[in-house]
Amino acid sequence: MTAKIDLADCPSPVWLPGGHAQTIYSAYIARHHHITFVRQRINTPDGDFLDLDWTGPGLFADKLASGAMAPYDAQLHSTAARRWMQEDDWARLPQSPETQALVLFHGLEGSSQSHYAQSIAQYFRARGWVVVVAHFRSCSGFPNRMARTYYSGDSEEISFILGSVRERLPKASWHTVGVSLGGNALLKHIGEQAEQAHWLTAAAAISVPMDLVSCGQRLSDSFIGKRVYCPHFLKTMKNKIFEKSKRFPGMIDTLRLGQAKTLRDFDDVYTAPMHGYKNALDYWTQASSKPLLSQIAIPTLILNAKNDPFVPMESLPLPQDCSAHVLLHQPEQGGHVGFTTGAFPGTIHWLPTRLARFFETNT
Repeated sequence: MTAKIDLADCPSPVWLPGGHAQTIYSAYIARHHHITFVRQRINTPDGDFLDLDWTGPGLFADKLASGAMAPYDAQLHSTAARRWMQEDDWARLPQSPETQALVLFHGLEGSSQSHYAQSIAQYFRARGWVVVVAHFRSCSGFPNRMARTYYSGDSEEISFILGSVRERLPKASWHTVGVSLGGNALLKHIGEQAEQAHWLTAAAAISVPMDLVSCGQRLSDSFIGKRVYCPHFLKTMKNKIFEKSKRFPGMIDTLRLGQAKTLRDFDDVYTAPMHGYKNALDYWTQASSKPLLSQIAIPTLILNAKNDPFVPMESLPLPQDCSAHVLLHQPEQGGHVGFTTGAFPGTIHWLPTRLARFFETNT
């Protein structure tokens, strides 16, 4: 059996035409709700740390479990977290089998402040769900401890994070969402796990570059990719790695890093060699989730707009590339994690409602 496919449109407004406009406008201008979190820091098996931002019934960012107002924490001022998790906070979260819970993995250089993370977290929290936004290494507002950072194929990190949140709420009905880079790592994980992922109720992946070779070439070689998108991402990515080079002298080729103009250049210089790959092409090839889609064994929504400027339409999976547990939703419009709808100035509420419909009905 093959995957089901949904070609229904995202009702993109006529005043916002084209994938580039839908991508950029949604990220910076479209309206969305805002939410603050309580932050948990967990140590990884290799001696690093990850920050998880929690929200849910009984857990309040502005006050402690005792009812006292939470003091201002200057450490967190540039993040979406208001305070750090304390041990007595865990007892405040619902622990029954009826508890609905969601863990979200962000995209390249994203965080719990990202427009999509804020919109999705607020939507589900308002409906009584526990929501966790998991930060990849160096994305939570704090530099991580090691010379390595995060990358698109790190399914081991996904596994560790999912196991960590499951430990805290073992009876809950857990769902998971991955966005862009985080979606590729998530799909790779659940493809590799196959039947072992059955403890998850459902998964969803949004605007995912499942064929990293095709997507990396699009971003690195197209005019707007080289002139707009790559400089945007590389500004923060290079700054983080230059900071690492001071703590780990000799481990990073800072001369070549300074000359990097595209994601291919960056992955050639840093991501690939730091994480065990020969070069960018080897990394993109081995880290792609597309070859594993046929092994997915839990209900999974894969949502990709056909006009996504990061993901070539011809690289999108076909139903025969996926297992029968997969629903491919491929609307004509939406951009890259865009999906703005409604009258001007528009909102990005369509995305969380689409996720909710899938989690409730598998359609």
